[in-house]
Amino acid sequence: MSRSGGQVLVDQLVLHGADLAFGVPGESYLPVLDALRDAPMRLVVTRHEGGAANMADAYGKLTGRPGICLVTRGPGATHASNGLHTASQDSTPMILLVGQVARSAVGREGFQELDYGAVFGTMAKWVAQIDDAARVPELVARAFAVATSGRPGPVVLALPEDMLTDVVDVPDAAPHRTLAATPPGDAAMARLAAMLDRAERPLAIVGEGGWTARTGLDVAAFCEAQRIPVAASFRCQDYVDNHSPAYAGHAGLGMDPALASRIRDADVLLAIGGRLSEITTDGYTLLRPPAPAQQLVHVHPDPGLLGAVYQPDLGVACDLGSFAAAVAKLAPTTAREGLLEAAHAEYERNLQEVVELPGALQMSAVMAALRERLGPDAILTNGAGNFSIWAHRYFEFRRHGTQLAPRSGSMGYGVPAAVAAKAVHPDRPVVCIAGDGDFLMTGQELATAVQEDLPIVVLVVNNGMYGTIRMHQERRYPGRVFATDLRNPDFAAYARAFGAHGALVERSEDVGAALDEALACGRPALVELRVDPQAITPRGTLDAIRDAAAR
Repeated sequence: MSRSGGQVLVDQLVLHGADLAFGVPGESYLPVLDALRDAPMRLVVTRHEGGAANMADAYGKLTGRPGICLVTRGPGATHASNGLHTASQDSTPMILLVGQVARSAVGREGFQELDYGAVFGTMAKWVAQIDDAARVPELVARAFAVATSGRPGPVVLALPEDMLTDVVDVPDAAPHRTLAATPPGDAAMARLAAMLDRAERPLAIVGEGGWTARTGLDVAAFCEAQRIPVAASFRCQDYVDNHSPAYAGHAGLGMDPALASRIRDADVLLAIGGRLSEITTDGYTLLRPPAPAQQLVHVHPDPGLLGAVYQPDLGVACDLGSFAAAVAKLAPTTAREGLLEAAHAEYERNLQEVVELPGALQMSAVMAALRERLGPDAILTNGAGNFSIWAHRYFEFRRHGTQLAPRSGSMGYGVPAAVAAKAVHPDRPVVCIAGDGDFLMTGQELATAVQEDLPIVVLVVNNGMYGTIRMHQERRYPGRVFATDLRNPDFAAYARAFGAHGALVERSEDVGAALDEALACGRPALVELRVDPQAITPRGTLDAIRDAAAR
């Protein structure tokens, strides 16, 4: 059967299981848009390519399948680079499909031409240009395989506009199949068991690299049976049920000093996934050196990451799910009495302790109200900024796929992630927590939520400044604050202008009623939380949380 290159491309996406895509339309890929019109997959049209790419990242996190993002050439592609970088840093499967100039214009600096290999080569697992429509099935199948194999990540395919109009008679590829999982070797498992038998203060840290709900259940069972406290690396708090008696807290921004001490003092540190990154290790200070007696076990599907920063005593290159299933079968131990209980008690104390900051509206009250109203299936999203520390400390994540947050530290992630989450799980509550500066980077995607009838709830924490930068500025340059003040709109009116519900809260006692109304209104909703600007100072949010935890 003869088909255009654009039709072949869309047929391959459907064949490989794509049911949802995100993008901004462009003239460089009109044949793809035409084919999508009749395809059994949904296209969410966004207001900015950065929003589309972040939505694709969120889809990948939620489903484990590549999030599909479609953008036009040049500016469209570079706008999408933000989400591509997040997918790279966060180990998220994603395929970015980029319109490209006609093949006859390549190398001539054609209108909006870019060399995508040069532009995205350090951010993507693989970048390719499809110059022959007959090879679309082959290269799309490879894109799905690369994006999901080993350490998941993003792939970029450039699509010359004239290639998409070529008519070819080519068979479809076979449906993509997940590569067989690589289990840990018997020798590695025996050595791990011996290390744990001798350990008095072991601790596990879970992180990205191909996590699933089943992996989380198996890791929790293993840690409970072996009496090993388990911490979540930066923004991976939904990897293990926070109600597990083994859960010890979040190894990220605003980390409880008690947890930091446990990491530093662990005699066997077991990193299951993750890259032992700067945030999780508190600026590379928690692991050895300076703790030469500490033994490190690092498990990751990408052997290139084993020893990339810290040299492990035992490096295990294998599928995380297979590792988790294997260790869950180890015989329980009666050693290390009281270790789990003490670590989990520290987590619960950190969760319940109230941090008071200046002003009539307290974020600890906001988080308490959310915990009361949102069940274990609710999805919480956020971007980047000091405001996000409240979500990390004060929300409990019970199931995998309930936290969507950029480990890349990208501002503007929360609103697009919430839109994607509601598109994937329309029956589950989805709440985004955003800062005022953070929100306005992608706030236009509230229009997408209205257009697509996706009733998300966005909480905008408004302190009238880029608070994180202001905090650091006041620390390092006292009395010389510059370029961090923000003159904000009326956020509630902004939301109503889109057709969303809008409300303003200025006192803690009004939070509950405002949340109830937003969650029940049946349409996208925005609640502005107007907090005291003095809450963000050198003695503000981050310091107050750390100081309270240390007391």
